[in-house]
Amino acid sequence: MQYDPIKRVLGDVFNKTPFLRRVFYNLLDLLLLRAWHVHKELREWAADRKNEEQHILDAGSGFGQYTYWLSSQSSKWSILAVDVKDEQISDSNRFFRAIGRQNVLFRIGDLVQYREENTYDLILSVDVMEHILEDVEVFRNFQASLVPGGMLVISTPSDQGGSDVHGDDETSFIEEHVRDGYNIQEIQDKLFSAGFSKVEARYSYGKPGQISWRLSMKYPLLMLNASKAFFVLLPFYYLVTFPISLVLNWLDVNGKHASGTGLIVKAWK
Repeated sequence: MQYDPIKRVLGDVFNKTPFLRRVFYNLLDLLLLRAWHVHKELREWAADRKNEEQHILDAGSGFGQYTYWLSSQSSKWSILAVDVKDEQISDSNRFFRAIGRQNVLFRIGDLVQYREENTYDLILSVDVMEHILEDVEVFRNFQASLVPGGMLVISTPSDQGGSDVHGDDETSFIEEHVRDGYNIQEIQDKLFSAGFSKVEARYSYGKPGQISWRLSMKYPLLMLNASKAFFVLLPFYYLVTFPISLVLNWLDVNGKHASGTGLIVKAWK
């Protein structure tokens, strides 16, 4: 299934006003389990930094929902968000100017080439690396761009069924992916080879999260991919499934998983 056309439709709907875009961000934070896991890591990082100047890179910013969340935590943080899609960059800059977030800038950038030596205290990369073939080069750029002691946070599918691939004869649920998922040891080895001094990785999307993902993301996306008319039915669908997904998300983010279809990886320079 191609995800980008659906993302463009969602962007067209929710970019109409700043209010609708805020609603969209809040919906993503509630529905997307990866947002729950990423926010958990970011809250831990931010605990003693809210009154300090920090330089943050949102590497592959997409709709900008993580930049929005980070920029709400402290006005002292300076955030640069980069993405390869120019329409999302221009839309995001207009939105953040409209709501007065002067500490945020969106810029077109290719992560395979983007490098700012010793600049960032935190780099965040959510569901990006599965789209980039030259991953080790990107990891080297991240490492070079962090200040000493700076941290990288990555959310990406694992090889334990990430992208809804469970065998050699299956293909990724999202056609834009260049890899189905990382082996947990593989991504740690690649980060060490890129120069990081410490790496931690854990599974996300355990059993509860996998059920939640199907209810909250896979089935709605399949319906929308079949026909945009399903937009009319989505509110009624989520009225039934949303409470179930919330409980499953809570169980997933507060549990430890021996395996899972997602990975949360942290690495320090």
